[in-house]
Amino acid sequence: MNKIYTPQLEKFMTTHKLGIDTMDEDARGQLSARKSRFEFLKRTKLWPYLKPLRIVYAYMRHFYFTVKSVGFFKAFGNKKRIYEFSKEYISSLMPDEVTIKAHRGHKFSREIKFSILAPLYNTPEKFLRDMIDSVIAQTYENWELCLADGSDDEHSFVGDIVREYQAKDKRIVYKKLEKNLGISENTNVCIDMATGDYIALFDHDDILVPTALYENALAICEHNADFLYTDEATFNGDDIYDIVTYHFKPDFAIDNLRANNYICHFSVFSRELVDKVGKFSTKYDGSQDHDMILRLTAAAEHVYHIPKTLYLWRSHGNSVSKDINSKTYAIEAGKRAVTDSLARAGLKATVESSPAFPTIYKINYEIIGNPKVSIIIPNKDSLRLLANCVDSVIKLSTYDNYEIIIVENNSTTEEIFEYYDLIKDMHQVKVIRFEEPFNYSRINNFAAREATGDYLVFLNNDIEIIAPGWMEELLMYTQRQDVGAAGAKLYYGNNSIQHNGVIIGAGADGVAIHSLAGESRFDVCYMGRAFFAQNVSAVTAACMMMKKSLFDELGGFDEKLAVAYNDVDLCLRIREKGYLIVCNPFADAYHYESISRGYEEKQGNQDRFQNEVKYMKNKWKHVLDKEDPFYNPNVSKERGWKFGIIP
Repeated sequence: MNKIYTPQLEKFMTTHKLGIDTMDEDARGQLSARKSRFEFLKRTKLWPYLKPLRIVYAYMRHFYFTVKSVGFFKAFGNKKRIYEFSKEYISSLMPDEVTIKAHRGHKFSREIKFSILAPLYNTPEKFLRDMIDSVIAQTYENWELCLADGSDDEHSFVGDIVREYQAKDKRIVYKKLEKNLGISENTNVCIDMATGDYIALFDHDDILVPTALYENALAICEHNADFLYTDEATFNGDDIYDIVTYHFKPDFAIDNLRANNYICHFSVFSRELVDKVGKFSTKYDGSQDHDMILRLTAAAEHVYHIPKTLYLWRSHGNSVSKDINSKTYAIEAGKRAVTDSLARAGLKATVESSPAFPTIYKINYEIIGNPKVSIIIPNKDSLRLLANCVDSVIKLSTYDNYEIIIVENNSTTEEIFEYYDLIKDMHQVKVIRFEEPFNYSRINNFAAREATGDYLVFLNNDIEIIAPGWMEELLMYTQRQDVGAAGAKLYYGNNSIQHNGVIIGAGADGVAIHSLAGESRFDVCYMGRAFFAQNVSAVTAACMMMKKSLFDELGGFDEKLAVAYNDVDLCLRIREKGYLIVCNPFADAYHYESISRGYEEKQGNQDRFQNEVKYMKNKWKHVLDKEDPFYNPNVSKERGWKFGIIP
């Protein structure tokens, strides 16, 4: 690989760095020193053994900043406030007598019988009664509860309790197994017992909200859904108001599902789908639901997400919701499930646990061939930023079949042209001139016509690459036939997140906001979102890759959007063509946002910005007026996946 950092250039850059603002240079120097120390520590033999201390430090740091921001007593009172909120919220999910009567008198367009599957194994009496009572309390009454009991002799009371309920309600179907067959086979016995049109998966220690079946029946009738899932909440022990986690989910997102079983509870699907894909496999015991959901959704015609909390998952000593290490075999089973699912889809990849959590996976797709990548970097003056960006690409990139196209746009400083002279003859770098007034869309469209690569990377000059495999991480997704573009996870210079995907129809202007903006780079964030590749509605073109053929087909960026939202517009057009957008956090970089061009208020371009907002709202009204399919209406549109339901 050619090295841009020649002694001549290094001397040139050092000379001109002396002219940079002192405070800014000091800050960057401190950041560089900290990064160097961090990379050194990661290479030491002690690093893996210090993980417990790092975890303790992270909790202490989180507590410190909580106390710092809300005050000492408020920090301790926060748990009480959350409990009071949860009590009010969970209570609101419980229907009153008027609602129950309305639900039970509702005439559906089709008759649907639900078979609720709950394999039993040594279920504590309290958990068992809570589970059965929650089914009996359903406002939709056409159901059967299929219970296959693999409990041992010491827990014979399980059968006694079920028979007690059976005597009062014939919709409860029970079978005592001669021996425990394991979670998959026990569930398969439940399937064999089922006579319903739709199957619902239910754990023996959890609770259904009374309206769960009604909402599913409604969605089946209105949306012709053959696979459905809902939001859920995890509660602690026996107190349903002691909520550990609210899990608000996006609509169906295949990359999210491959990375982790975000669908989980409450899953409902047609009997026809089960007959098509087969029953549970013991090969995936521990992650049998993940395997089954991957198979079912791949075969389903209409997957539908009900954005309501209809399932309460009990967290206790032996549950996976409490500690995945109580079922370590689930980790390897999950990897097998995802690997086999990818193979069925014709995708070659390896699966490993992500840094966030053992059952959140990083997928490494095989790069097909050695396609050329064209990296387009617009620039005006900004020697330090541009040199830092270009140097980080060349020094860190492990993929070597690429070209860098710098688009010179009306620079005025002598040193930037001296820099161009130094780099223009290099094998991987060329400089082209665009002498019209600044228009980000037009500049990139112009450069794309000059590009010789099969793939385009749009890269801001204020980006600093920090992940050596960043190009491979983007390429492995954009090579897929179903993916239109892939974007990176970006950080501000203070190590807070600047971008982890874009949420549309959100923010103060109602067009878009960045997901997880302001969260710490080192936090896993809400439901581990900062550490798995996921489907989003858009990504920023500050660091985005897509096929050149698709870019040309779409006509490039919309040149009416000179500065703002041109990337969002492009991504929405990609989505309109039926392609997915992926944000991959393992392609990460620093983004010293808007340093080179300045912020809107400094530029005095508020009128232009408001015109672009108006243009986007008119052009995409039919999209922006709807909920972002990869977000959730229960989470604040101002917070971007930063847990926003609790005030």
